[in-house]
Amino acid sequence: MASEQLSQSEIDALLGRGGAAAVPVAAPVFTPSAAEPYDFRRPRHVSKERLRTLEAMYERLVKSLEAWLIGRVRKQVELRLQSVEQFSFGEFTLSLPTPCASFGFDILNIEGQQGVIDVGHEFAYLLVDRFFGGGGQPASMHRALTPIERLAVRTVVERIAVLLAETWKDYVELQLDITTFESFPDMVQGAGRSDPVLVANIEVTIGSEASMLLLCLPLAVLDKFFSSAEQQRVKVMTGSEAERQATRRLTESALRATHADVAARFPAFNMPMRNLLNLPPGSILTTGFPTDIPLEVHIGGQPRFLASAGRLGNTMAIRLLDGPIAATGTAVVPR
Repeated sequence: MASEQLSQSEIDALLGRGGAAAVPVAAPVFTPSAAEPYDFRRPRHVSKERLRTLEAMYERLVKSLEAWLIGRVRKQVELRLQSVEQFSFGEFTLSLPTPCASFGFDILNIEGQQGVIDVGHEFAYLLVDRFFGGGGQPASMHRALTPIERLAVRTVVERIAVLLAETWKDYVELQLDITTFESFPDMVQGAGRSDPVLVANIEVTIGSEASMLLLCLPLAVLDKFFSSAEQQRVKVMTGSEAERQATRRLTESALRATHADVAARFPAFNMPMRNLLNLPPGSILTTGFPTDIPLEVHIGGQPRFLASAGRLGNTMAIRLLDGPIAATGTAVVPR
């Protein structure tokens, strides 16, 4: 009587593997680092390339503000950019402490858009203490700023607004006007609660005291920066005067070595199509222009100068005149 159980060789034969030993196949192993969490409530819109550009822009703002603050508070101030992140405006207000020191500003050249500069409760009182002659170690006061204290802190906020506009001027023109102050996060006015905003988190350290400075801009204002196919690349000249001069010389030499197409042309004139159709090879066109009429000099396909035709030895040449080229590209004949 045959056994009801099949051996491994019989199973291999039935499966058509000819008795070959089964080769185990390792299942793919997924490590936690291979998967990236996705937040459906706040999808990421800032690419890594844009983020690097933003961090470089705000780093320049931080350094400029740090130098300005040192001259005002007469004490060592250290500012450090922690991050540039995208949030919804509602999440931004939830991150603010109570009480806060938030100054709202209107973007005058873009109707209906507002932003927020939160100075940080500790930083605000440090500024008040220094501006009113204190020693830089104020007592911890868990209350909102008084109107006089707000005026003192507003001086710093207005400077931050100027630096923020200068930071973005190569991409988006921003005309900022400080309009409001709020001590309670729920009362802070800006974008809609679900609208995306760009927040720069800056750590401020004065002596042993540390605080946070938050700069909030609505993403709708920065759409030109994020949607442009090609970012503007602006190189900031840094280093000593000798290094800047050396960089300038290298740039000028590279520019002078660049080739550009130059063409001298007669001004445009009209001719009936029937006359053009009847022209045989070697025909001479009558333009009706005098022999001394200025020529249009085109550089890179664009009309730039007027010139007179001439000869230099056995080579045809042109002499540039003082007459300009009109915006329409037609020649302006000097009298």
